[in-house]
Amino acid sequence: MQHKNIREFERPVEEIEKKIEELRFSREMTPDTAREIRRLEEKRDRLIKDIYSSLTPWQITLVARHPARPYTLDYIGLVFDEFEELHGDRLYRDDPAIVGGLARIEGRKVVVIGHQKGRNTKERFYRNYGMPHPEGYRKAKRLMELAQRFSRPIITFIDTPGAAPDIEAEERGQAVAIAENLLYMAGLGVPVVSAVIGEGGSGGALAIGVANRVLMLEYSIYSVISPEGCAAILWKDGSKAELAAAQLRMGARELEKLGIVDRVVEEPPGGAHRNYELAAKSLKKALLESLEELSALTPDEIREARYRKFRRMGVSTEGD
Repeated sequence: MQHKNIREFERPVEEIEKKIEELRFSREMTPDTAREIRRLEEKRDRLIKDIYSSLTPWQITLVARHPARPYTLDYIGLVFDEFEELHGDRLYRDDPAIVGGLARIEGRKVVVIGHQKGRNTKERFYRNYGMPHPEGYRKAKRLMELAQRFSRPIITFIDTPGAAPDIEAEERGQAVAIAENLLYMAGLGVPVVSAVIGEGGSGGALAIGVANRVLMLEYSIYSVISPEGCAAILWKDGSKAELAAAQLRMGARELEKLGIVDRVVEEPPGGAHRNYELAAKSLKKALLESLEELSALTPDEIREARYRKFRRMGVSTEGD
């Protein structure tokens, strides 16, 4: 359903791309054919620019959920020089909805943690659609403890509709696992940089997002609840998700203005799903700059800066 909705506003682009493919493979490449392909490519690029310059909040939500959008493991492969994945929470089991381990970025040793979705039906089921169970958050906390012990900065990639809401998750202490992560991250003496790369849903996202710097890809979303969930609560009608998306103000640019996120990372024309390498290059640059900014701070300064950052959120003043 998501893919169908996405294709609605990108339909004109897809029609042009289909014509380009037909020209490339259906006939001999003559000078006239090459010129026609270039003309169509230019038309496609202009159309992408026009469409993506005026996306509605709901359309941005659909792009953030795009099934071809790069996930955590895609970025890990493109951003980091080395990565050694670690598994398990040392208590119950490994949770594939959270991936993490030791890595290097431009020679700098870091710990990486992120939500991971799946590409096909089998992978989505295996990863639980990127919705972690308590053992996933305990695994994340175990990796954070390693980072603290060995003084390694932490980088997290946020991309989840929310924490697993099933009975098994509740039986194994979902709320406690999330709360313990929030508390532990608040007291970390190492720099934490988080990047919202797709969906940032509720406590399931914040459980690895209590960071010194929060980055957000241009066409990602970050909110306390999904538009569908919000519509179901406010209007008892999940079909009003488009209206809810406009009211939630969960787009990157709006959240930057509100001080919820520190930096918006621009995506390639047409979104990160159209060019993984370019998206990863922009994200890597932002991550390195954030790490460099935080590298001069002492552990106490890191904790104090993180505390002040979150205390500033939601502050309001009343007029006389």
